[in-house]
Amino acid sequence: MNLTNIHPKVTPIYQTSVFKFASLAELEEYYTAPGRGGRYGYSRSEHPNTEELVAAVARLEGVAGGALAGVATGAGLSGLLAAVLATCRAGDHVLCPAELYGGSVVLLSNELSRLGIETSYVPLADLYDLARHARPNTKLVLAEILSNPLLTVLDGPRLAAACQAEGVLLLIDNTFASPAISQPFSWGADMVWHSATKYLGGHSDVTAGLVLARDPAVAQRLRQVGGSLGLTLAPLESWLTLRGTKTLRLRMRQHSENALAVAQFLARHPAVGQVFYPGLPLDPGHALAAAQLRGGQFGGMLSFRLADDTAAAVDAFVQKSQLFPLAPSLAGVDSSCSYPLATSHRYIPDERRRALGITPGLIRLSVGIEEAGDLLADLSQALG
Repeated sequence: MNLTNIHPKVTPIYQTSVFKFASLAELEEYYTAPGRGGRYGYSRSEHPNTEELVAAVARLEGVAGGALAGVATGAGLSGLLAAVLATCRAGDHVLCPAELYGGSVVLLSNELSRLGIETSYVPLADLYDLARHARPNTKLVLAEILSNPLLTVLDGPRLAAACQAEGVLLLIDNTFASPAISQPFSWGADMVWHSATKYLGGHSDVTAGLVLARDPAVAQRLRQVGGSLGLTLAPLESWLTLRGTKTLRLRMRQHSENALAVAQFLARHPAVGQVFYPGLPLDPGHALAAAQLRGGQFGGMLSFRLADDTAAAVDAFVQKSQLFPLAPSLAGVDSSCSYPLATSHRYIPDERRRALGITPGLIRLSVGIEEAGDLLADLSQALG
């Protein structure tokens, strides 16, 4: 079959586990030439679909030229695993804010601790004084642009400056914001990580992660870890995620517009005790978010605490709502709600959850791109 004159506008899905070589010379070039000589061998390590995806996200994140600078993985948390293992070894220390996604905490504290990598947590407000908390063996700081689930806003440039002063790498979780409204490389992050399951994919039909590095040597280590541990994202999932990135800017504008309307509605509702959304002028992180996020957008995620701060009140809301179904993930085009106490922070000790403000009446909303009026009408009846 002659494919010479076939020029697809969209890259095909390379649904193959291996690629062929015509000679021993080609095989040797694959293993020894820079960039594999433009060849592919085994999809566990690399294939055209994942490389196109990584390059596309690199462009969105503002990496010069969109150069290949990282790895796409089979899930968001496998991206975090790759980032830590690419930069840390047994005996090293990772430092994080206490306000961190529960899944990240479980991976770092329960699993990577068994490999001799220690993690400690301090309140975000204290983390900027990095010299006081860093140790001689601190290799990495991990923080979120917008924390999960209470949307605490990170002062990224301030933390990046502190990490540079201490010679510590900074890894930023950009999942909640996405590169459409936040570009951490522009203010000094060393690595940027996404659960690509969320806004990059955007349609709740793919599970993926992606991590990029500024330093080519770190990027190469990410690729090596991804290939060695079998973390590399499969062709179909890479293709689906790439398709999602093509509408990311459009979707984020609508997510943000709808989330602001929902937050304003909830802030006025008598059944709601508190709303957490940096787009509200009275939110403590509003000024920082407005200065740091792009295009006057604050993202599609928000949380609120019911005035009746009980699980029973949450259950009543969940059962009455039609457009915010209960689901443990986020960022699809369709809205959903989540219950942090029983999902993202289920395995965090109760006293720590209370200290973070994760109470029985807290609900997290992922606001989709439906008609805003429909969403407000549904919230009105569900809270009635």
